[in-house]
Amino acid sequence: MKDKLMDFDKALELFDPVLGFEVHVELNTRTKMFSASPNPANPEFEDAAPNTLITPLDLGLPGSMPVPNRAAVRSAISLGLALGCEIAESSRFARKNYYYPDLPKNYQISQFDEPIAFDGSVQIELSDGRLIDIPIERAHIEEDAGKLTHVGGSTGRIQGAEYSMVDYNRAGVPLVEIVTRTIVGAGVDAPEYAKAYVATIRDIVRGLGISEAKMERGNLRCDANISLMPKGSTTFGTRTETKNVNSLRSAERAIRFEIQRQAQILADGGTIKQETRHWHEDTGRTSAGRPKSDADDYRYFPEPDMLPLTPARELVEELRAQLPEQPVARRRRLKEEWGFTDLEFQDIANGGLVDTVEQTIAAGATPASARKWWTGELSRVANERGVDASTLVSAEHVAELTKLIDEGTLNDRLAREALAGVIEGEGSPSEVVDKRELAVVSDDGALIAAVDEALAAQPDVLQKIRDGKVQAAGAVIGAVMKAMRGQADAGRVREIVLARASN
Repeated sequence: MKDKLMDFDKALELFDPVLGFEVHVELNTRTKMFSASPNPANPEFEDAAPNTLITPLDLGLPGSMPVPNRAAVRSAISLGLALGCEIAESSRFARKNYYYPDLPKNYQISQFDEPIAFDGSVQIELSDGRLIDIPIERAHIEEDAGKLTHVGGSTGRIQGAEYSMVDYNRAGVPLVEIVTRTIVGAGVDAPEYAKAYVATIRDIVRGLGISEAKMERGNLRCDANISLMPKGSTTFGTRTETKNVNSLRSAERAIRFEIQRQAQILADGGTIKQETRHWHEDTGRTSAGRPKSDADDYRYFPEPDMLPLTPARELVEELRAQLPEQPVARRRRLKEEWGFTDLEFQDIANGGLVDTVEQTIAAGATPASARKWWTGELSRVANERGVDASTLVSAEHVAELTKLIDEGTLNDRLAREALAGVIEGEGSPSEVVDKRELAVVSDDGALIAAVDEALAAQPDVLQKIRDGKVQAAGAVIGAVMKAMRGQADAGRVREIVLARASN
């Protein structure tokens, strides 16, 4: 049975949302966190066959010993600094004990009460330009678990599945988990807080170069916590945790849905169960997972096989000096450089396309043309396919497409057809143009012949043009464009139509 939902605006009249986010960032180091196995979160190895990127340590075999990945520790420190955190002079790994089929050691090496980074703050920007400070409690290092694939069910989840397959490639992938403090005061902007915060974290890790941050591949995952408290109350309600939200849009939608669901339950006199929830992209709803306690007994204890991390202060300051521009400042600078209005730039930011547009401009496109294609045709196709636009084609290909348009080789209609070919893997824009014979016909002889034929077929239109009704030329131009399969420059056709009609 579907959950009953309260109207969103009514829910916010009755309740104040309380938020919290846990974002897991897979680091793109060449090897895993504690073993020498190749890291599938690195682009070089991301398409490896299941269970091929494993070592005895990843499988939890006796006698294997963990060794911390120096590059991953540096990445974690850089991320902590970018989040405005203090970097601990000494931090310790711990064993988080629990059983799950894709966790072969039956414990996860993580950090518990001594994280590497703590007490930070990150600034997000809402669509209306308001800047909001999000408090960061901690950022700690841990290893990822493997991946289960449930086969035979209708939902892809374990319920109803006939059997499950486990891939240990991901076991041991280095993670940094970023945990916010409790966020109050978001009000009706709570869903946008979620989207803007996750987008900001994504921009930070991409700017640092420490993660591919592809949400569709799980490089960056968000667990969204939310509870409601009645207006005027200062007592927090019971929270739910929506797990593994894998897109910016989903982060926003998941928070909105939980506000509406929880508000209706509370208004009906019910109680909220403290539990994990699963987000369903296809239905835009959450469903119950497992009960969750604030005091889950993971029996943490210090990892006996590793010494504490004690990064030199000189290293911390070296990494601090290398930090890139903060996302909010960078976006404002780019908006100014590109000459976009607030709304034009927001289209790019909302689509998560700031980096992609910047790369397209660097490859030779104008800001206006880069924005046009990424927020127009490419975003339309991406929405139809349920993927990010940046996964469809490269920035270099879009820049090449705009060059062909500027040179007159393609018009907009032909460019869309060429782009479709690129998306389908037929090659670069130039290669698709050659294969599909899409280039604009620039031979005036062919155009004149087509115009004369169209004029002869429409003598009434020809007479109207000769009588000074120039707008009547549109019918002839349309006929010529159809005859030329759209492979003509409409402006040049119009010139020829008017010239031939005057003879």
